[in-house]
Amino acid sequence: MAHFIDRRLNGKNKSAVNRQRFIKRYKQQIKKAVADAISERSVTDISSGENVTIPSKDITEPFFHQGKGGKRQIIHPGNDQFSEGDRLPRPAGGAAGSGKGDANADGDGSDDFVFAISKDEYLDLLFEDLALPNLQKNQLDKLVHYKNVRAGFRADGVPSNIDIVRSLRGSLARRVAMTAGKKRALAELEHQLHALDLEPVPEPQQRLQLLEQIAVLNTRIAAVPFIDSVDLRFRHFQKKPEPTSKAVMFCLMDVSGSMDQPTKDMAKRFYILLYLFLSRSYNNVEVVYIRHHTQAKEVDEQEFFYSQETGGTIVSSALKLTHDIITKRYDPSQWNIYAAQASDGDNWTDDSAPCATLLANTLLPLVRYYAYIEITPRDHQSLWHEYEKLLSQYDNIAIEHIKDLADIYPVFRQLFKKQAA
Repeated sequence: MAHFIDRRLNGKNKSAVNRQRFIKRYKQQIKKAVADAISERSVTDISSGENVTIPSKDITEPFFHQGKGGKRQIIHPGNDQFSEGDRLPRPAGGAAGSGKGDANADGDGSDDFVFAISKDEYLDLLFEDLALPNLQKNQLDKLVHYKNVRAGFRADGVPSNIDIVRSLRGSLARRVAMTAGKKRALAELEHQLHALDLEPVPEPQQRLQLLEQIAVLNTRIAAVPFIDSVDLRFRHFQKKPEPTSKAVMFCLMDVSGSMDQPTKDMAKRFYILLYLFLSRSYNNVEVVYIRHHTQAKEVDEQEFFYSQETGGTIVSSALKLTHDIITKRYDPSQWNIYAAQASDGDNWTDDSAPCATLLANTLLPLVRYYAYIEITPRDHQSLWHEYEKLLSQYDNIAIEHIKDLADIYPVFRQLFKKQAA
């Protein structure tokens, strides 16, 4: 009986090749559906894939058919009503005709095609052709840290790494191995000497020989050192490459009276994209939400997007709070720090210049990337112009303008597009 061993890499999922072929064929429709679906997700919800809906008209298969117009000769078997040259009557109209919609009176219809894509497929389609922006050269080395980890023991090393317990354990084992035979012989000689002393007339010469042999064995046993260089054991450490797997994303948002709910929703969609993108590069991404009007405070996601608290606008309060949180909780040598600021551009006039100074002197030296998005259909405000001056001095800041929902994804791709080699 023949046995066949399936060594294909697809495993139990036999349709993996067909699935990838389908995704490749309809990538544009799928990417559009994925881009539309991000607005309904939480900022940190990336644990699952997505159900993608494709209109049925977009997945019709091509087929060969007769072209329109012209003269054609067709044989219809079983024709017993018409002869050549007869005119065919037009079918009578009525409720039974099929319309343009998905359903018709015949019961036949076509629904939109819905299928699920995995988390990895979802993120691959969402962030295709995107990459982390170019960083300063001295920051590139921080992508991989080296950590000293214990790697057992070794027979040589510096005195500060000596392990007392392991060294004494080795010393004891060596002394036992080197003196065990001698101690057994010594015990035997001492037993013979004791038996000789119990005799009525001990033999002096024999007793002298036993005493000499006992003295020799005691000398040899005493010559074994308590600790020797071969007993020493030193703690061994190795440098283990440890990719920086921790990142923190600061979300700063203006909640002044001019920021209405639709504007906040657009900011939320941008933050969702940024979080998903960072999660592909780092194992652990923390999110810090900072909302501000005249004062700034750290809040949770729910309050960040939906709190009704409002007021004037002093952007510098948010920048100062961001710097304080970084100083207290996120060491730049251990964390990859990103910040995204969303605003409609309104700010107290005398505060815009100090904002640029704060950003240049305190935040940009600490963060890997700072993105400012101005969400407004109007012209740029004073804060935009102050930030714009920093673009020529720093390569880890970018500013973009969002006018409506359709601009969010293109703006995001512009911020994180792959740089030319």
